[in-house]
Amino acid sequence: MCAIKEMSTSDQEKLDQEECEILEAFESGRITRSKDAAKTQDRHRKYAEAMFKKDARISIRLPSKDLRGLQKKALVEGIPYQTLVASILHKYVEGRLRE
Repeated sequence: MCAIKEMSTSDQEKLDQEECEILEAFESGRITRSKDAAKTQDRHRKYAEAMFKKDARISIRLPSKDLRGLQKKALVEGIPYQTLVASILHKYVEGRLRE
């Protein structure tokens, strides 16, 4: 666990050792933000907004067995099954999921 005063104990427990070391180095001033950090952060925020923008609906028919399988996998992942399906489709379209 990190020794960062501004973080709650539960948040600190989520960090691994390397993340703690980086955060402690940043907090102590041993490392600083890059000069274009704000620009980079803004660019990545726009990427995230575009990726998660959901502006189309679809309706598909699939075997009940497949739907139950998707729902079980989503339950294990702790996400809604529709989110899992959207993620699978997105990865396939981006070429990161192959047959």
